[in-house]
Amino acid sequence: MLVQSLLLLTGLGLILLAAEFFTNGIEEFGRHFSFSQAVVGSIFAAVGTALPETILPFVAIFLYGGASAKEIGVGAILGAPFMLSTLAFFLVGITVTIAALKKKRQFELRVEAHSIKRDLLFFLAMYSTAIILPILAGKGMLIPISCALIAGYVFYAYKTFRSESAEMEHSEGMYLWRITRRLTSLPLWERPPLPLILFQVVLALVVMIKGAHTFVHSLELVSVTFGMDPLLFSLLLAPVATELPEKFNSITWTWKGRDTLALGNITGAMVFQSTFPVSVGLLFTDWEITGMALFSAVLAIFSTLTVLGVILARKRISPFAVLFGGILYLLYTVVLILK
Repeated sequence: MLVQSLLLLTGLGLILLAAEFFTNGIEEFGRHFSFSQAVVGSIFAAVGTALPETILPFVAIFLYGGASAKEIGVGAILGAPFMLSTLAFFLVGITVTIAALKKKRQFELRVEAHSIKRDLLFFLAMYSTAIILPILAGKGMLIPISCALIAGYVFYAYKTFRSESAEMEHSEGMYLWRITRRLTSLPLWERPPLPLILFQVVLALVVMIKGAHTFVHSLELVSVTFGMDPLLFSLLLAPVATELPEKFNSITWTWKGRDTLALGNITGAMVFQSTFPVSVGLLFTDWEITGMALFSAVLAIFSTLTVLGVILARKRISPFAVLFGGILYLLYTVVLILK
């Protein structure tokens, strides 16, 4: 039990450390190419930190096979947008609340509303299509729907690159660059070279994924030790753990006041998770969305509509709107346990 607990803490520590290095590196990557905050947060950071939960359904569907493995894959595919649109939103709201209480920042979210609105509209359009259209049109439409989702993400990326957005904000400097400057007497460039930037980003991503896997495995062992139902673990705890990279990256950015990056990391991941992984589910599984799986999809859509409605009404996002996601996640948990 002691070893399992230490591994659990080790996995969590690796994720926290890697998230800090990843956000730091991806900011420098954005500055190097003069990318906007929307592109860095919604595209590069979102796709990069979506890898842990994206890998899970691919492994379950293609490497293990069988009906049960495909069910796990579908659950993982649907679990990612649900966790992002409820729990991840909630954690951003909690971070703002704590930071405001500590006088670190104001109790508000300073975001580029048009960028977040674009992400949410794309997510709603594509995710709703993937959930509702197969029910209405039948399985004969699965291939056209999959093609439409992939094309939709390509169009979304194009719109994000072309949209107006602020440039990357000044940061404390890239960590490996600062370490290199201190440890070596060799002549160095004034700005971090691209190979060093990519090395920090990729290394942080690898450590982040490893930490997430260690955390999930240790959490499973601890749950078995305490007699927790494996089904509850697979539906609740494992998806939470695989979403940790997005959550901790967004928490880090929110704490530093970089709210567009923080929320863009979440909403951009929502768009990605509603296209490529969902297309795999449509093409290679039965894609029978019923029961708790359908309930999670409905809650994800409802949470997204809530935040979008606030943006349309007030031209900004209230911390209360993202905190509401926690209530929806709690509702899902209670219904699942009672069921």
